[in-house]
Amino acid sequence: MNTKSITDRTERKEVKRKARKAAEEKSPLQPREHARGEKKKKVKTMAKGQRKR
Repeated sequence: MNTKSITDRTERKEVKRKARKAAEEKSPLQPREHARGEKKKKVKTMAKGQRKR
């Protein structure tokens, strides 16, 4: 989306928002194949045993 021709900042923002919304409606995001971030299963930390030194 090229908005260089629009000089007014607020108008440019509105045009970009409308374009973003239209793109989202056209092809919505699919769920990811793998868990990322907080969706990942947490690994338990191992118990600390006696130190050798």
